[in-house]
Amino acid sequence: MLSLNHTGVSHTVFYLLGIPGLEDQHMWISIPFFISYVIALLGNSLLIFIIVTQRSLHEPMFLFLCMLAGADLVLSTCTVPQALAIFWFRAGQISLDRCITQVFFLCSTFIYESGILLVMAFDRYIAICYPLRYTTVLTPALIGKTGVTVFLRSYGTIVPIIFLLKRLTFCKSNILPNTACKHIVLARVSCDDIRVNIWYGFFVLMSTLVLDVVLIFISYVLILRAVFHIPSRDARRKALNTCGSHVCVIILFYAPGIFSVLTQRFGRHISPHVHVLLANVYILAPPMLNPIIYGIRTKQIRDQVVHVFFTKQT
Repeated sequence: MLSLNHTGVSHTVFYLLGIPGLEDQHMWISIPFFISYVIALLGNSLLIFIIVTQRSLHEPMFLFLCMLAGADLVLSTCTVPQALAIFWFRAGQISLDRCITQVFFLCSTFIYESGILLVMAFDRYIAICYPLRYTTVLTPALIGKTGVTVFLRSYGTIVPIIFLLKRLTFCKSNILPNTACKHIVLARVSCDDIRVNIWYGFFVLMSTLVLDVVLIFISYVLILRAVFHIPSRDARRKALNTCGSHVCVIILFYAPGIFSVLTQRFGRHISPHVHVLLANVYILAPPMLNPIIYGIRTKQIRDQVVHVFFTKQT
């Protein structure tokens, strides 16, 4: 099972270290992980329940928000329980198949969330630039097709990574200095040439996340141009307020990931535990804060939460 040479015998079991260099602090580090996971579970589950059960929220913006909440549940559940097991029980052992499965769901769900954020930007563009055509453009059929397309794109682009990892021989080490399995982290403990993995990973990044960011930016340039052509000051403020929650979620989703990538690329002097902690921020923060942001800033959701929890008691 464990090989210490390059004879072609491959590791089939790996050991996740958690936060390397901070093993003695794992119990304390687990507290924010646990709290953020509980908030993410409760907040996103409540958001999905409210949107599904309240017919007044069966509008494009809220249906896309429901998809985003579902992705947040998957993203946090496929990583945080594993991290807590490492912190609490030192249960970092993971099989190769489970590790690759975690890579698949982590990467594909992250791309899926990015796709939903792009679709939500398009939703805001139609709502502000073409308000009279909003319901005729964003029909239930188009919303369903859009959701399926984003799903197929996210999972379809990651499927090749499974085979790219399966072909490798893992005879360097079976120690992974992280809280979860990551594509390149796993590939680097292989003795084979991983240039195909690196270049395909770069292709996926450019064709999904980077492309999404560019299209979202273009959408908001068009939105701002349309908003500042509105003569009424109150109407401009109202139009900008409808985008506020989405902009907050976009920044929350992309900023930690971009910062983490930049520190890994240029911050070679930074300690490994800092890289791992930063990588966990973009997994922990969006699922925890997204339902809070939309719950606080969106009046329709606030009203429905009050209706569900308090009206029936009176």
